[in-house]
Amino acid sequence: MNFWETVTGSDLTREWKAFEARAAVLPEAHRAAWEEIKGHLFPHGDFTGRNLMPIHDSALGLLEETAADGLSVDEVLGDDIGGFCAALVGGEGARTYRDRWREQLNRNVARKLKRLEG
Repeated sequence: MNFWETVTGSDLTREWKAFEARAAVLPEAHRAAWEEIKGHLFPHGDFTGRNLMPIHDSALGLLEETAADGLSVDEVLGDDIGGFCAALVGGEGARTYRDRWREQLNRNVARKLKRLEG
């Protein structure tokens, strides 16, 4: 990966297309689980989503292995895919991008108010 790819995000686009190509050959139930996993993981990403790429890769790898072994999604992930995804990103209550932005906004507002008082 060179600097230009990092700046433009073309490396992420290429990697994401590879994920989607891998997911396209999965059985229907596994593809549905992949879509749900993506939805649950997205809020935990940073601005670019680069921090989630290894997690997506591992989750997709798990789905590929279970499909190859003939296991159902429920046997592997259970009925709580949201809980499974929360465990992947650091447990229930893991910080999302909204939490980080909220904290940053609160710090900035507190700093501005402090200047007005003093």
